[in-house]
Amino acid sequence: MTDAASDPILSRAAIAGHPLHPMLIHFPVAALVGLVGADAAFLHTDDPFWSRAGLWLSGVGAAGGWVASMAGLIDLLTVRRIRRLVTAWAHALIAVMMLSIASLNWSLRWGDDPGAAVAPWGAAMTLLTAAFIAVAAYLGGRLVYEKAVAVDTTD
Repeated sequence: MTDAASDPILSRAAIAGHPLHPMLIHFPVAALVGLVGADAAFLHTDDPFWSRAGLWLSGVGAAGGWVASMAGLIDLLTVRRIRRLVTAWAHALIAVMMLSIASLNWSLRWGDDPGAAVAPWGAAMTLLTAAFIAVAAYLGGRLVYEKAVAVDTTD
């Protein structure tokens, strides 16, 4: 008989046992981290290419992040052992704050001149989003590596 604390905490939002949230989160994170570079390039060169790239990166990051967060939310709300983890709630709250800022950043870039929103507010929101990503990633890593959330530890 196994100890309930050592049993794996499996994802309910999964395909063939593979959890969706960690599969979906990589592209939005890459886009939002890439946005740091696009904003820096725009501020350095004033080339409108970088402001247009920033518009797309912020859109992919925000929209993709909300989609990925739905899979995480399903697990948070439907798996009792995940709901009991303070780290899981902290991860979710940081992610919601990050996605809210990313969405605002994206909405400010819409229009005829996406570069007009970059300095100073767009770039500041981009950096704040990146900082929140770092914290959310740290907490998500703790959930996986310390609590084995969505990790099948059986043989």
